[in-house]
Amino acid sequence: MYTKAYNKRQDTTRKKMETTLRLKVQTKEELDKFKQYKNESYDELIRKLIYIAKLCENEPKLSQKTIKDIKEARERVKKREFYTEAEAKKILGI
Repeated sequence: MYTKAYNKRQDTTRKKMETTLRLKVQTKEELDKFKQYKNESYDELIRKLIYIAKLCENEPKLSQKTIKDIKEARERVKKREFYTEAEAKKILGI
């Protein structure tokens, strides 16, 4: 079975562009696991994954550490183990 992901983009210099991607349901479910927040668009998600893939090609050693750091940070966010902006400012004395 397939599902569709929609990408809508409004550009001030171009007409509205829409692209439809055909994905297997399992692929969409896997993509959903990478979302950092509920309303994150597939365009944002795919751009992020492309950035990480390019980073892996250009700097493999750095990339492995970066990916590990991203995974750890995402787990901390899911567990709500982070400082708010106000808390960080207080700690830093700003």
